[in-house]
Amino acid sequence: MTKTDKDGVLLALCAYGLWGIAPVYFKWVSSVSALEILAHRILWSLVLTLLIILATRRLPKLIAAIRNRKIRTYLLISTLLVGCNWGIFIWAVNSDRMLSASLGYYINPLINIMLGMIFFAERLDGIKKLAAAMCLVAVGLEIYHFGQLPWIALALAITFALYGLVRKKIGVDSFVGMVLETGLMVPIALAYLFLSPATVWAGGEASPDIYGKLFLAGPVTMIPLLCFAAAANRISLTALGFFQYLGPSGMFLLAIFVYGEPISSEKLMTFVIIWSALALLIWDSIRKLSTRASRSQPETS
Repeated sequence: MTKTDKDGVLLALCAYGLWGIAPVYFKWVSSVSALEILAHRILWSLVLTLLIILATRRLPKLIAAIRNRKIRTYLLISTLLVGCNWGIFIWAVNSDRMLSASLGYYINPLINIMLGMIFFAERLDGIKKLAAAMCLVAVGLEIYHFGQLPWIALALAITFALYGLVRKKIGVDSFVGMVLETGLMVPIALAYLFLSPATVWAGGEASPDIYGKLFLAGPVTMIPLLCFAAAANRISLTALGFFQYLGPSGMFLLAIFVYGEPISSEKLMTFVIIWSALALLIWDSIRKLSTRASRSQPETS
């Protein structure tokens, strides 16, 4: 493994590890409402991303994206999706539904498979078909045992998967896209912060240190994204994909062992089925990588 590969692995571990423990921050600021946390996340993410754009000389890319009508149209859609995803996630964490949030991000790769089949006419092999079917079985069990759709998990999985689909369609730089998305949301965020009587900025009751805590919503959002972007430049997306399960695993462990969320045998069965489906996908990916590697080896006489 080269130094570049090692750096990429460390950066990927950092990115997904930070995403896995991000709920700790949102629990820390749960004295204010989920909507107010979301508003600050939007505001300070915009400020930090603009600084990154200037520091990395991406301003021409930003201007070009703003002038492109197709990009503007797609970014309106991605803005709605990421705003919903952030809001649902913050609400779920602060409402002691972290297990549901974790399940959503476990389901996400399986939703991606289905979207690839629908929008890119990707053909599913037997392993992927089985994994997708297991996802449907898991959701069906949730409905059977609890009498309702696991809407938090599905909403997080679907909004994030659709967000990735839209971003793939436009192919815009990740930080340029984030600036435009948060920029579109900032007027709404500021209106809420200043006009809603319950918010800290509008004079609501809060501890003096809450301003600093809410500012950290920006770094909590941007630091993992920076690590992810740096990792993606050093290792393949296939290799990067193996790390994506660290995030929901961190949430799962936090929910059970730190915040004491109860998990019934029925709920655990849902996770076991999803974990089994993901294990199949990981095994299949490793098998295909090994096959390609063996074929690429030069023959020796």
